Amino acid sequence: MEDTILKTMQDVILKTEDLSVWYGETRAVKDVNVSFAKHKISSIMGPSGCGKTTLLRCLNRIHELNQAVKITGRITLNDENLLDIDPILVRRKVGMVFQRPNPFPTMNIYDNVMAGYKLNGFRLKRSRADEIVERSLAGAGLWKEVRDSLFKRGTFLSGGQQQRLCIARTLALEPEVLLLDEPTSALDPHAMTKIEELLVELKKTVTIIIVTHNLGQAGRISDYTSFMYLGELLETGPTESVFTNPKHEETEKYLTGRIG
Repeated sequence: MEDTILKTMQDVILKTEDLSVWYGETRAVKDVNVSFAKHKISSIMGPSGCGKTTLLRCLNRIHELNQAVKITGRITLNDENLLDIDPILVRRKVGMVFQRPNPFPTMNIYDNVMAGYKLNGFRLKRSRADEIVERSLAGAGLWKEVRDSLFKRGTFLSGGQQQRLCIARTLALEPEVLLLDEPTSALDPHAMTKIEELLVELKKTVTIIIVTHNLGQAGRISDYTSFMYLGELLETGPTESVFTNPKHEETEKYLTGRIG
């Protein structure tokens, strides 16, 4: 198999080595080797069922919530194998935002942001919690919009605001990597644009890896793009290079709408 690790990439923060994932007897991800650069946006794209979401969810070990899933290989963050450490700690370092906004419906905006601390048993002074809430909401571009409504439920917000609240909830724990699984697919174009602008700003402080089916989105915001097909990572590289000079026939077919 072609070695798809980006050897020329500077400041690699996260990488996989011969990563495979099984659902029972079915191998959904096959010997994937890929690196992700610090403070860049990396997109993972490919047709439905190609394994891109499965790969993403491996990176913070959320798949281990399903006992039918088996993972082999290595996932390293700053050269530390994430498969060898407590998955709860992994999920603090590598945060996840899902396809549909999912603020906790019984919690207000303030408590949604602090949910990670409460679930992990941290007890903070109110002044410290106030700082975290403001910092996280500001980081998600939401503070000015909700600062007078912090004790209203998160479901009071629009869909795009709810997704930014979910991003704020993840940022509160100060992860090194932010994973997003098609985070704008349920949003209108205006809300999608705000999320894209937010991600471009956030990469200054956190590494971003996004699964997207939206080729325009990948082209607009990604520094690097990876293409998956039938569980294999066929190619990865600078986005402009992948889009304008794909190395594999399947990548070209996907980019031109002939598969997908």
